[in-house]
Amino acid sequence: MGGFMFSKKEILKRSLAGLMTAAIVLTGVQTPVQADNLQDEVTLHAGATAVMNGAYTEETEQKTDNADLQAGAALYLEKDGEELAEAVTEVDAGAIVEEAEKASDTVMANVSDAVNVRVEPSEEAEVAGKLYKNCGGTILEQADGWTKLTSGELTGWTKDEFLLFGDEAEAMQQEVGSLKATVKTDALRVRKEASEDAGIYTVLALGESVTAVEEADGWVTVQVDEDTQGYVRADYVDVAFTVETGKTTEQIEAEKKEEEKKKLSENRGAVSCETSDVTLLAALIQCEAGRESYEGKLAVGAVVMNRVRSGSYPGSISGVINAPSQFPPATNGKVAAVIANGPSASCVEAAQAAIDGATNVGGATHFRAASSGQTGVVIGNHVFW
Repeated sequence: MGGFMFSKKEILKRSLAGLMTAAIVLTGVQTPVQADNLQDEVTLHAGATAVMNGAYTEETEQKTDNADLQAGAALYLEKDGEELAEAVTEVDAGAIVEEAEKASDTVMANVSDAVNVRVEPSEEAEVAGKLYKNCGGTILEQADGWTKLTSGELTGWTKDEFLLFGDEAEAMQQEVGSLKATVKTDALRVRKEASEDAGIYTVLALGESVTAVEEADGWVTVQVDEDTQGYVRADYVDVAFTVETGKTTEQIEAEKKEEEKKKLSENRGAVSCETSDVTLLAALIQCEAGRESYEGKLAVGAVVMNRVRSGSYPGSISGVINAPSQFPPATNGKVAAVIANGPSASCVEAAQAAIDGATNVGGATHFRAASSGQTGVVIGNHVFW
């Protein structure tokens, strides 16, 4: 998969040689220079020598021992026009690696479910969102047992006791993360083989992400579903190793509303009826919600069908509609008048959909004017409960 699988820790270690050089120079700058006993007009030149993996120079041979890098560095100071120098040695490579790893900004949630992320480092502060199990992010700053992090669209503070850092965070990231291929063109075909002549499984939209498996010869293998893999052109996707991210309170609320909407729209099963029942229900819908949107019409039809299924009302459409003191248009002649002239096409469509099990009010069995103050699902001028 090429360079996709390199973790941040591996990249740090691959850059160790560069870090060594920087550390040597920094160590030299901080080493005290004892020049009191040096004579005037004497210049000392100390050559910098670094030995790694058994390499050596003609003048100096030094070995690595238990990850300790033996290094020489020259420090030059100017005093009264005279150049002084002193060699410094013994740079601990292990310490450099440790410092590099401390610089890792990876953070992972250490919870069984979720932890609050707050706008300020205080348990009294407003909740900005939640970081869930297996979610990760990037450290922004730390203070007094709290860490400010960013994870997806979420930014805020979480107590350190609920987080993992350093090696532990890196290990979990590798364990729970995955490669994602994100589409960067308007539409991208997922093909059955790594060929532009192959059949197509599906088409992905701009910004859509799928799990990536590997890259070879200009194609990325992606997971179409649990059992099927397809192929997309590598030029049209960005592939990155990612973990799940936290969610803002706004995102959480939006998801809850969407879930509630789905529940309200779950098909409740068709009811067998005669053609006259479709007309009867359509006529009632026209009387009760003739000026409402299609959603408002469907909602009235769904209330009638929920009563038919409930067991607490007559078990037929005509029985429910004609029950005493339930639907005034059915007893004052308005429904009969609509039937005589024929209900509108939209009311017939809504009636048939409701009979087939469609609903946008869940199991509601009542409705009235929204202005009544009754709590429930408000659609147009009616509230349903």
